[in-house]
Amino acid sequence: MKDRWEERTQMPLLVLAVAFGVAYAVPIVAPGAAPWVHRLCTHVEWAVWAAFAVDYLVRLVLAPARWAFIRSHPLDLLAVLLPMVQPLRLLRVVSTLLLVGRRARMAPQITLTTYVAGAVVGLMMFGSLAVLHVERDAPNGNIKTLGDAVWWSFTTMTTVGYGDHAPTTGLGRVLAVGLMLSGIALLGVVTANIAAWFISRFERDDAVERRQTELLEALTREVRELRAEVARLSPTAESPAPASGPVTAPDGAPGVPAPIAPRS
Repeated sequence: MKDRWEERTQMPLLVLAVAFGVAYAVPIVAPGAAPWVHRLCTHVEWAVWAAFAVDYLVRLVLAPARWAFIRSHPLDLLAVLLPMVQPLRLLRVVSTLLLVGRRARMAPQITLTTYVAGAVVGLMMFGSLAVLHVERDAPNGNIKTLGDAVWWSFTTMTTVGYGDHAPTTGLGRVLAVGLMLSGIALLGVVTANIAAWFISRFERDDAVERRQTELLEALTREVRELRAEVARLSPTAESPAPASGPVTAPDGAPGVPAPIAPRS
């Protein structure tokens, strides 16, 4: 039941996560939008979080061992409880990222490369929007536009850090630390994935060579056995043909054998 529920809700929850991203981005990119737009985006954010919370509760109910499920899914529980601790939009971002990442890792049809690429794009997007939301109104902040925020997120995730843009608030620096650690982790995943691909390729080539060698050895043994069988069945020497036909006399008439003279 639990596996069937996760399989059926995989795509709808990913669609809701995309809707959350749009609802989170609109008020930051367009702060001068109408008040009803901001209210609608806030309602969408809370609705998406509620959907993920219901999904967690349903999986908890369907799990055969509930305490084991809670112990094995601590990030899911933390993501559900975070927005209830303090209704900050940033906490809803963190919780949604955790829940989406958890469900994406459980999807068998999503490969590791796709997941890493999606994680990079998602973290860069949410990191840019979050730092812009925090730093745009800071007195000494130098991240004032979306372009500055995207450039800062890219240089931070790649651990380059040019220093031309940097957060000045405490929350912005916390975001910077999170992006740095995420960038290092994703870089390690990509490196490990590439190394695993090369290793699997070498092992596959080695296995093909071993199979070819085994086939050649088996063929050599069969040829040797066939030669031995042919040598065993072939005659060692030809037997002389026996003489046949009647004995003829010198005159051409049939004759009889001459009597043997007794020895004296």
